[in-house]
Amino acid sequence: MPQLPVNVLLVEDDDVDTESMQRAFEKLQLANPLTVASDGYDALNILRGDGGYESLPQPYIIILDIQMPRMNGIEFLHALRQDSKLKSTVVFVLTTSDHNEDMLAAYGEQAAGYFLKKNAGQEFNVLPGLIKNYCQLVTWPGMV
Repeated sequence: MPQLPVNVLLVEDDDVDTESMQRAFEKLQLANPLTVASDGYDALNILRGDGGYESLPQPYIIILDIQMPRMNGIEFLHALRQDSKLKSTVVFVLTTSDHNEDMLAAYGEQAAGYFLKKNAGQEFNVLPGLIKNYCQLVTWPGMV
């Protein structure tokens, strides 16, 4: 069975960081479709197909910022894990927050990894490269 592309949902409110991630995807020639949500509220609507959004096709991975308006990353993770259809979603956190309580909260909500923007490189090449490898190595439901 041919492998479907894994969609990536970037939940990020900073336009510069969003553009940096988009450039990193292009530079690494990732075939993964990249969708952007500006906060956790919009991200949930995209995943659920609510609020006028078409639902994001599975499989998908989320790259999540912590510090956002309306619904921050920790609130989003909590809501995601409470939703029976979304609770197993793979989420990587990419944030400026190096606060221990944010890290503990993210891992407490089963974040797959917590990355600091200051350590990810100016063009965010580390995380997209990890996602590329992850998507190539992981077997997704419905793809065997």
